[in-house]
Amino acid sequence: MRILYRLWNWLGRPKALGAGAKRAELSPSPPSSISEARLLDFLANTTDVVSFYDRDFRLTHYATKFKSVHSRPLEAGVGLREIYPNVDTELIEKFDRVLRGGTSINIDLQRSLGEAPRPAVVFAAANGIGIIESREAEQHRRALAEEQEHMMLLHQATHDALTGLQNRRRFSESLRQALSVVDESNATALLQIDLDGFKAVNDTLGHGTGDTLLQLAAGRIRDTLQDGEFAYRLAGDEFAVIQSGRGQPAEAERLAGSLIEAFRAPFMINDIPVFVGASIGIAFGPEHATEGEQLMKAADIALYAAKQDGRGCARIFNRSMLLLLEQRENLRRNLRMALERNELYLEYQPLIRAPASVVGFEALLRWRHPEVGTIPPSVFIPIAEADGLMDEIGRWVIEEACRQATRWPSSLTVAVNLSPAQFLSGSLTDTVAQIIDAVGIRADRLELEITETVLLEQTVDNIDTLNTLNVLGIRIALDDFGTYYSSLSYLKNFPFDILKIDRYFVKDLETDRKSQTIVRSIIGMAHGLGISVTAEGVETPEQAQWLIREDCDYLQGDFLGRPLGAEATRDFVRRSPKEVIRQRGEEIGRSSVRPHA
Repeated sequence: MRILYRLWNWLGRPKALGAGAKRAELSPSPPSSISEARLLDFLANTTDVVSFYDRDFRLTHYATKFKSVHSRPLEAGVGLREIYPNVDTELIEKFDRVLRGGTSINIDLQRSLGEAPRPAVVFAAANGIGIIESREAEQHRRALAEEQEHMMLLHQATHDALTGLQNRRRFSESLRQALSVVDESNATALLQIDLDGFKAVNDTLGHGTGDTLLQLAAGRIRDTLQDGEFAYRLAGDEFAVIQSGRGQPAEAERLAGSLIEAFRAPFMINDIPVFVGASIGIAFGPEHATEGEQLMKAADIALYAAKQDGRGCARIFNRSMLLLLEQRENLRRNLRMALERNELYLEYQPLIRAPASVVGFEALLRWRHPEVGTIPPSVFIPIAEADGLMDEIGRWVIEEACRQATRWPSSLTVAVNLSPAQFLSGSLTDTVAQIIDAVGIRADRLELEITETVLLEQTVDNIDTLNTLNVLGIRIALDDFGTYYSSLSYLKNFPFDILKIDRYFVKDLETDRKSQTIVRSIIGMAHGLGISVTAEGVETPEQAQWLIREDCDYLQGDFLGRPLGAEATRDFVRRSPKEVIRQRGEEIGRSSVRPHA
């Protein structure tokens, strides 16, 4: 009795009788080890008089014993009233209540006219009802109630309460079972799925919206799956799909493409369109691993590669990914010791006021690894931000740059780049104030550069931080202007002293009219707001001459001065930039210029 009820709830009502019948789509998905064949085998061997009916009360399945006790011919599709003559409108109403989720009922049913009714129990089954003829109807009813409670507890233990998908516990069991039967011609694919941009939704729209988004995302994943593909929620916004069968890797790539495409359309939540994408890492057993934990690691490494490659894509694991990850982990461990070992240092790139006078330097962070050599900031700064090291490193950079500036003429400034992690830490203003006092440098000699990414949320905290720095007398520069969002509201709402035009617009100034128009417009707009302008990436005399003619305030680039060590800066200051430029065979100081006041 217990086996029958469990099988029926797991499998759902098949569309037709027979060994070739295809299992209907289920929610939640059944374990792949259970099949309709097992249900049919059970019905052929049970001694219970059992039959199942769809929502229209037509016969779908029955046990061999059921057929033997009913004298008339039976087949799928026969109506309930044709099988039990005493079923009237009143009984149909009772059956309908059971069908809609009511408790099981005990009734008496006739097998044929003139025959005495027999006890039976009617219970809810997947997509219909089931009937068991039994003299021990009450015992069966109790058994059914116990089975329902057992199934509910089993479902709670193996399924995620929020999304209804199978949970991490069930995932581990299913992956272990799938890998136990794979071979070279019948691979198991593991797809690890991570939602792109979910944290931003949670942070800005609230956890209620985040939960709704997870439910909708789970629905899209479930709707994309085909036979032999099962979805799981692992944690947070992390999902997984196990896909078994032939045709790999093509089948896994097909599924990954379908999943990515399913996430392109917005999710409508409270009439708000919410956009999140999906990044997917794929690994295969037995090719990449024969144990579940190893295969999960491979898929996770591939997922990391998908994130690094721009998100919204899928990547299949390969050994080179593992090598890159190991190198990154080594860098992460070494970076924690880099400050203590004096491996971090600063270089300084000159900042030139047009046409040719030094007004300061920009401090550029470098890491000289004892084994690897010089590591670019673009590699190690994201690691430092992810590991929470930027407060410590950033404090050192500001303090070291200020100490170096005290060795220059008092008219020169020093500019320091701030990472978003530093700016949003909540302690930036206190840190800067303490450093200025400790070093003994004037506040107006320090310039802090931020990018537009830290201003995406125009929060009170952001405005307060910038206003406090401004009150201290520190100059604020908006770096890489034009390459991110370039909202004009930033220029209205935040107290910037300088706009830095990104090198992207400077590199083809001599020939590209669009770049010329954009740069000319930025200069004019900034000056109208009382903001100075610095052009980055000046690499040729022609670029310098064009910018000077257009009244650009400051120039920065390798043509005017490459990054220098701390000692070399003092020598550069002693030698006029005109002399440096002349040594390169160029003289931009002769240009007809109109220096901006």
